[in-house]
Amino acid sequence: MAFTEIDYSVLVVFVSALAAAGLLAGLVAGLFGVGGGIVIVPVLYYVFTAFGIPEEVKMHVAVGTSLATIIVTSVRSVRSHLQSGAVDVELLKTWVLPIVAGVVTGTAVADMIDGTALTLVFGSIALLVAANMAFAKSSWRIAPDMPGRPLRDAIGALIGFLSTLMGIGGGTFGNTVMTLYGRSIHQAVATSAGLGLIIAVPATLGFIISGWSEVGTPPGSIGYVNLIAFACIVPATILMAPVGARLAHRLPQQTLKRGFAAFLALVAVRMLYGVLAT
Repeated sequence: MAFTEIDYSVLVVFVSALAAAGLLAGLVAGLFGVGGGIVIVPVLYYVFTAFGIPEEVKMHVAVGTSLATIIVTSVRSVRSHLQSGAVDVELLKTWVLPIVAGVVTGTAVADMIDGTALTLVFGSIALLVAANMAFAKSSWRIAPDMPGRPLRDAIGALIGFLSTLMGIGGGTFGNTVMTLYGRSIHQAVATSAGLGLIIAVPATLGFIISGWSEVGTPPGSIGYVNLIAFACIVPATILMAPVGARLAHRLPQQTLKRGFAAFLALVAVRMLYGVLAT
């Protein structure tokens, strides 16, 4: 089903699928303190597949659009966490330049590789994220505090680089790194909200610029960012994130995390199989 031109007979289904992606992403973000991008990217990938978006561009649009949604959701999230006083502002200040350097490098790499390679990157790292969610223990520590420079800068650059390639806001990697270096999960989640903004703004601009002249992108796209998907996903994500946060306090976290890890692993394996089998 080709969807490179506006077709109102399928637009309602398209919008409904995107809104559902936003609802799920918001719920996951609230439940686990990870960015909704880890859900948005694969859902967009399959929605674009169903609507006949070419292989060459659909993963790039999924990643770019996910990053754009993170700008809005991160602003709302970081304002809330700043009011609680849980954000490590000094750490964020030292990480700005390394993270942006990683984002610029990630954007350049994404522009150089094809959609298949970008899908392989996402699927492979998503499997590692799933394994970490399923088996990591809160007691694991590398050191009692964050390392000094240049290692801390290198970690920030790597977070920016990998998050850009995956279309996520940094919480997935930031939470893990900060808790391994002695930070409480509360502070790690709060500080990671700031990472999302630092990553998403330059990364979104990069995906808009690099995809500006691409053909075959979905209707309503600016470069590799689809504005229809953006408009559907953001309100749904904002609506569901507080619901997920409330549920997180009432439901068994370890069971939930292992369940989501299994779901993420299945999605990642399916994506990897899909590109490797063709």
